[in-house]
Amino acid sequence: MGLLLLSIVSSCKVEKSDFVPLFNGKNLEGWEVKNGTAPFTVEDGVIVGTYVGNTPNTFLCTKESYSDFILTFESYLEDDANSGVMFRAQSRPDYMDGRVHGYQMEMDPSKRKWTGGIYDEARRKWLYNLERNPEAKNAFKLNEWNTFRIEAIGNNLRVWVNGVQTADLVDDMDDSGFIGLQVHSIGKKKEIEGRQVKFKNIKICTTNLEQNRKVIETPIAQNSYLTNQLSEREVAEGWKLLWDGKTTEGWRGAKLDAFPEEGWSIEDGMLIVADSGGEESENGGDIVTIKEYSSFELQVDFLLTEGANSGIKYFVDTELNKGKGSSIGCEFQILDDKRHPDAKRGKDGNRTLASLYDIITANAQKFNPDLPYNKKLVSVHEGKYIWNRARIVVNGADVEHYLNDILVVKYNRSGQQWRDQVAASKYKDWPNFGEAESGNILLQDHGDQVFYKNIKIKEL
Repeated sequence: MGLLLLSIVSSCKVEKSDFVPLFNGKNLEGWEVKNGTAPFTVEDGVIVGTYVGNTPNTFLCTKESYSDFILTFESYLEDDANSGVMFRAQSRPDYMDGRVHGYQMEMDPSKRKWTGGIYDEARRKWLYNLERNPEAKNAFKLNEWNTFRIEAIGNNLRVWVNGVQTADLVDDMDDSGFIGLQVHSIGKKKEIEGRQVKFKNIKICTTNLEQNRKVIETPIAQNSYLTNQLSEREVAEGWKLLWDGKTTEGWRGAKLDAFPEEGWSIEDGMLIVADSGGEESENGGDIVTIKEYSSFELQVDFLLTEGANSGIKYFVDTELNKGKGSSIGCEFQILDDKRHPDAKRGKDGNRTLASLYDIITANAQKFNPDLPYNKKLVSVHEGKYIWNRARIVVNGADVEHYLNDILVVKYNRSGQQWRDQVAASKYKDWPNFGEAESGNILLQDHGDQVFYKNIKIKEL
């Protein structure tokens, strides 16, 4: 009889799941509200957040912090009611009086459809928008229950919406923090008042993560924000650091055999061009790569100071223009459009940030009319300028400029149309401008302080 009972008990034993509930389905035990006053209630086993006026963003946060984990949940969002889920989030008295900040998986009902992207709340803003992964834009369904999965394992942060991967981020700014459910502020949008966002089946896994993490068969684009360091995947894909973050190796003055002795400095992993009164190449002068490149993908993070001007040039021929001024090449303009007068010069804004300088104006809405802006420089936050990302993709004669992962310029540097565009620019006197098979990559000294880091390249 005893053996029979033991057999029955063993056969009925259920293996314990690695995923455990974060919400008990009855009340908000283990959670606390931060920052705003929008109400959170529990109704029929569902957490309900209600949108109200006259309050900043409101977050329902776990009292416990989590480091490496896999989080799964379901959510229902009503029309126009922007929301999101914070993870590894922070709230400290010494940062904006305790404002919740850090990684947020965005729930974005706007026409741009960036739900499942990763936003750095109250800090660096968008780290992964869905312009790098447009196929995932339709994964989220408004006014329906959606399933979400967030994997935060080491410095790799990944998101899925309804089984579709939407984000793959590598970042090491925060390695632990709380989880928070957001009711976004509504400002003057009174019509949103009373609408709701709902959450249920919130579960977290903190054990056996390698066995439980998703296996990727077809990788989506990855964004890495490691400082002057390549991710494992970048190394596998053939990326190289164009600047090592410590020395001047691989670079020289555009009109010198060595790196400039003044005008440029290296500090805390940043390559800095000095402020010398705004004169073009009159201090340290431009710097260029020793190696020349033809087809490539180039990525550079930059930080402007107020009113600053600089540029990233490619297909540079340092034998041209031996006199004063900058070396000649195609230029991704780096400029504080609001404060530098060059933004109003040229033609139709073709000297503004991210434009092909003096030839083609940067315009994000030309390529995606659903974006709410022509182009967006993340320039100032809480009174401080913050980092932005330039990306230049050259595939033979085809060239693209991206600003913060948003396509803003696309052109072909061959044929009569290209030559007509050059003829209408300040480069009209330079024979076959922009048509070289290869050239140096250049960072410009325009006499204003600008910071650079994370300079990397993949040859195509």
